[in-house]
Amino acid sequence: MAAPVQDSIFDTRRLADLKRLSSERSPESIKAVAQQFEALFVQMIMKQMRESTTFGGPSFDGETAQFYRGMADQQLALNLSKGRGIGLARAIERQMGANMGIDTGLSNDIPAPPARAVLPGAVAAKSAAMPANGQNSPAANTAGNTSSGFVDKIWSHAQAAAKALGVPAQFVVGHAALETGWGKGEITRANGAPSYNLFNIKAGADWKGDTVEASTIEYMGGVPTRRTERFRAYASYDEAFRDYARLLTANPRYAQVSGQADAAGFAQALTRGGYATDPMYADKLTRIIGGNTLRTALSSDSL
Repeated sequence: MAAPVQDSIFDTRRLADLKRLSSERSPESIKAVAQQFEALFVQMIMKQMRESTTFGGPSFDGETAQFYRGMADQQLALNLSKGRGIGLARAIERQMGANMGIDTGLSNDIPAPPARAVLPGAVAAKSAAMPANGQNSPAANTAGNTSSGFVDKIWSHAQAAAKALGVPAQFVVGHAALETGWGKGEITRANGAPSYNLFNIKAGADWKGDTVEASTIEYMGGVPTRRTERFRAYASYDEAFRDYARLLTANPRYAQVSGQADAAGFAQALTRGGYATDPMYADKLTRIIGGNTLRTALSSDSL
């Protein structure tokens, strides 16, 4: 567990601690860094308030008085950022956790880490993408607004796909959660209807079914590039999950996915097969599968 950043502005280790924590990948380090950003923000606000207000006469406006007043403001800003603070730190903490694929315990009300799409053909090994059309499907706006609702909605389909793959059902659920931010980022059709494509599988030249276009971020040689791509569209979640299982079992690149009993092994097998080029993809998926959010959702009585 990471050591917390010290609470005094006079502690000379604060900057070193912050640099160290920013390089770590843990909920504790994310929380500490987020609090420091909030403290800086509060300090900026207080500085602007000081500059726009005059009071107390000349004795309060000397350089010495301003120096000590500034130090007091810094300490006050740091103190205010502790605990629940003004709320900015929690927002930063949630976003950092989502971007890094780390379960901070605050992720139920925001999308999971950016989703990556997969090409069914050989080109998939060289690209990855995420839907960025900014639309939420009707399904994502109802029960899918919570992780428990999302899991409850797709659980039976995930079980069927998992059986075909020979993996635990929570692996499949975690994969869908990563790709769509717990259902909130599901690609929709032009009329707002759901595509039911929870795994962001692209429509290659051999795909004969319905398609939907979405703006994506493709990683070409590690460099993100925005593009518009065609994705598969289905008539139901049942059809979508069956196609997902068929893709992973029929394509020899994903031969190591089937039969995986370990979350990290499952995630790494997908990455080795070319499901995504994000260097952190396997880590993100592993963290979601083993995270508190999915664990809590799976313990719901509704399953």
